[in-house]
Amino acid sequence: MARLHQTERAQLIFQRAIEIAHQAGSLNRAGLAALTMIEEIGTLPREVQVVAYAQTREWLASSESPDIKPRLKAVAKKIEGARSKLKADVREVLFNKRYDLRAEVLKFERGLISETLARVNGKVTHAAKLLGVGYQTLAYIIETKHPDLLKERTPVRRRSRKHR
Repeated sequence: MARLHQTERAQLIFQRAIEIAHQAGSLNRAGLAALTMIEEIGTLPREVQVVAYAQTREWLASSESPDIKPRLKAVAKKIEGARSKLKADVREVLFNKRYDLRAEVLKFERGLISETLARVNGKVTHAAKLLGVGYQTLAYIIETKHPDLLKERTPVRRRSRKHR
């Protein structure tokens, strides 16, 4: 994938390989996957390169393979000077990030509703029309899922009932 210039996909595959090898307790293979990732993907962010290199050195420290040391030296030369005081967590950088779909959808929904309410000066009726839902639906969503948005809407004015 990296050689086909599909670097994002290649990085995800390498990170998955590192994660699986680490979970299986095969730190040597995790180190080889991290080393290969640094070598093959030229556009890796500096932070990823530095953390991956540091972790690779640790994982491959006991390796007796004759080709590992020259590869490590070449990678060290490649990222020389970038080894600053990075305080990144190895899990955040080398392993694929997990997402919570419900939380991500709620965050997106909240942002969309908030932005729409701001555009219509807090009028839920107008916001509902722009969002393509009914007033009751939007009011319910705001009340139950996003109560912090209640302050962004205009106050509810009850209509007086005139008896005829």
